[in-house]
Amino acid sequence: MANPFIGYIGTYTKGESKGIYKFTLDTEKKELSEAKVAAELDNPTYIAISKDNQNLYSVVKDGNSGGLAVFSIDEQTGDLQSINRQVTEGPSPCHVSVNKANHFVVTANYHRGTIEAYLLNEDKSANPAASVAEHTGSGPNLERQEKPHAHYSGFTPDEKYVVAVDLGIDQIITYSCDQGVLKKVSSLSVKPGSGPRHIVFHPNGKFAYVMTELSNEVIVLSYNADEGSFQELQYIPAIPEDFAENSQGSAIHISSDGKFVYAANRGHDSIAVFKVENDGGKLEFVEWTSTGGHWPRDFVLDPTERFVIATNQESSNAVLFERDPETGKLTRLPSEISVPDPVCVKFLHQG
Repeated sequence: MANPFIGYIGTYTKGESKGIYKFTLDTEKKELSEAKVAAELDNPTYIAISKDNQNLYSVVKDGNSGGLAVFSIDEQTGDLQSINRQVTEGPSPCHVSVNKANHFVVTANYHRGTIEAYLLNEDKSANPAASVAEHTGSGPNLERQEKPHAHYSGFTPDEKYVVAVDLGIDQIITYSCDQGVLKKVSSLSVKPGSGPRHIVFHPNGKFAYVMTELSNEVIVLSYNADEGSFQELQYIPAIPEDFAENSQGSAIHISSDGKFVYAANRGHDSIAVFKVENDGGKLEFVEWTSTGGHWPRDFVLDPTERFVIATNQESSNAVLFERDPETGKLTRLPSEISVPDPVCVKFLHQG
């Protein structure tokens, strides 16, 4: 593995931020480098990197429009070069994913309650959205669930389906997507008012874990890869039961060995560590670790998975932790960097 590792941070540009930032992690020195602007654009809050490290995809705000921005990545320096963008009038998306073959991108739009599918050309420029799936309904939380709020769109492990997570209607929705045309094949309604936000799959492809924003829980699901359907197995709190202040679930990630699930809590300002039991079908709480800042919007395991970087939106910092692969526990290290209003953090892939 190359060292240091190059990473990117998507941000809100409502304050001092200029767009997407680039940094490095030196795993020998256990240090993060200063974050520098890699691309200037408005509200690139969520980003995705192609498996071959050739391209970075970002959500983007463009005046009164929003959509997808595409960049090429310099193999040596990690610098970003704009290829094109596809935007339509209205709010920008909040999430973006790219398939392993790097020819198909999906976005989720919180404000519009939609999932968009984009096909890519040979030069990786994006075509206008091939299809848009509109969600319908509402939830019991009148302030946050007055209408659909799609918060995640991504691919199942075999990439046979696209999965959408909608906070506004408490649903996990599965789509087939032939030639970019989204067609609903299954949906699961989870606990009313829980507000599901993000999903991550176990490496064995048989289970998935959903972070809820409103109830601050993790939902364990079984997954039927043939039908693209889910079933609920377990709900486990991600914050202490006696924590009475405002806290909202954010990101959820899993170690590549499938042994530990990590979930971030904005307000409690922590990452909850869970041990995976029953081949993936059950979680057992391990501990909470403070994220060293306020309002952790995301975090990432580095390519070695010996380290974790947490991005704290309201305190504008990214903090480095060392991870014990045997216990799953995180230990804060004396390295952090300033990044204005950070949201999403990703590394270039290794191997």
